[in-house]
Amino acid sequence: MTEKCAIERRSYPPGQHGQARPRISDYSTQLREKQKLRRIYGLQERQFRGVFERAERQSGVTGEALLRLLECRLDNVAYRLGFGASRKEARQLVSHGHVTVNGRKTNVPGAQVRPGDVVAVRERSRALVSIQAALESVDGRGIPEWLELDKGAFKGTVRALPTKDQITLPVNEQMVVELYSR
Repeated sequence: MTEKCAIERRSYPPGQHGQARPRISDYSTQLREKQKLRRIYGLQERQFRGVFERAERQSGVTGEALLRLLECRLDNVAYRLGFGASRKEARQLVSHGHVTVNGRKTNVPGAQVRPGDVVAVRERSRALVSIQAALESVDGRGIPEWLELDKGAFKGTVRALPTKDQITLPVNEQMVVELYSR
């Protein structure tokens, strides 16, 4: 972020062979896209592989099904609704039992939500500073069209499953599908 930043001063990687012509293979770009998607949602490899296999079994385009399954995870929905400032914080809120789905306490971050589900913050957890701060900053981030938020009641409703157009991520999911179909 400053003029002292090594990446700003040099456009090549560090090391003895940094200035040599970079070799970018198809595999490396596919792997980079998969790792990017994994890190965005904060999943381990085995968890991500399980989500991919579920997406593969669904009808339709596998890449879109993968993104839909990742977006409909409870920790991600809690983040999108603004209960957590980041996906990691939302995941921790879910795993510590601060979030309910349809009135029942749920502590499984990977639980899938469906259209019509009501995701809320538990009554005793509403006074938490982190939740209140995250809800105040949600207006700047915005809420997707497939979710509906009632800030006063600390709850949100899943209106529909997200479509490919509504998921704005800097990821080419087709590369991930090609990587796993090797």
